[in-house]
Amino acid sequence: MKKFVILGGGYGGLTIALNMLEKDLPEDTLLVLIDRSPFQGLKTEYYALASGTIAETHIRVAYPNDPRLLLTFGEVSSVDLNNKQILFEDQEPLSYDWLVIGLGCVDSYHGIVGAKEYSSSIQTLCQTRATYQRINDIAPYGQVSIIGGGLSGVEMAAELRESRADLNIRLIDRGPSLLSAFPSNLQQYVREWMTEHHIELRPQVSLVRLDGGDLYNGDEIIKTDATIWTAGIQPNPIVEALNVPKDRQGRILLNEYHQIPEYQEVFVVGDCASLPFSPSAQAAQAQGKQIAEAMLSIWKGDTPRLGKIKLRGTLGSLGKKAGFGIMGKRTLMTGKIARVLKSGVLWKSKRHFG
Repeated sequence: MKKFVILGGGYGGLTIALNMLEKDLPEDTLLVLIDRSPFQGLKTEYYALASGTIAETHIRVAYPNDPRLLLTFGEVSSVDLNNKQILFEDQEPLSYDWLVIGLGCVDSYHGIVGAKEYSSSIQTLCQTRATYQRINDIAPYGQVSIIGGGLSGVEMAAELRESRADLNIRLIDRGPSLLSAFPSNLQQYVREWMTEHHIELRPQVSLVRLDGGDLYNGDEIIKTDATIWTAGIQPNPIVEALNVPKDRQGRILLNEYHQIPEYQEVFVVGDCASLPFSPSAQAAQAQGKQIAEAMLSIWKGDTPRLGKIKLRGTLGSLGKKAGFGIMGKRTLMTGKIARVLKSGVLWKSKRHFG
């Protein structure tokens, strides 16, 4: 049997599997999905799990149960593109005929000394569980500092305020305003919400070192009981180790079919792929759908015809009762409607509706 292997069961990888299973696969081909977990975790909701406002079962999504799909669980150590093999930490290598790399991302610490050692993460389910425990252990009136004023940092701060009214919460960013990628009036709405809910905003802080509960902003020492890192991402180290052309962010450069040009049996999806827009669950799902279309066309002997990926917008939450978003290029929304829309997106994701 030939093997089409999907490495990573996140938003992109799972979308590819679902779209392929809807079609007639070649009889001599087995679909293989590899992940470290026996279910997908909805990563866009990890901030809520870390805050303690939802249970882990709320963001688990079961993988498909289909005889054409082989589920394999394990910790991947490397990919050998020349020999078409996936190497694991604790099991025999797996060969492939076609491969999708969808290994996601890790935190980027921007060279800041002590950042990895003295901060908590919400990048993986395992790290998020540890962050939840760390927050739970903070005594009443303790201080939590969230590093990074982007979407993840804002949602983390807001959800934590809903979970722990007793805590002092601080949102630190090196820029002049949080949510710098969003329109100014939406930034203003979120700043006002944060102020109203007693979340301290510290813009234009350039951290140089973390040492336990001390955050060094030049000569200033900012005291904290716990630090949560949401200040940027970079591709998985396994992707970093691959000797293929990459962009300035370390993401793999691809052709129009999302293949590595030098290894056209290999596709790349999600945070590891160099795309003309920022990494997101929505982008990974859209790209995953196109990869499935391309591979099915190749199997039929046809030339793939892929359109341009169009993203519908971005939604963010401010606790369970408010939110914000931008749809298309111009339509802004704030308040309850935006939050309801985000809940609807989560509902669809849990049921494999995209």
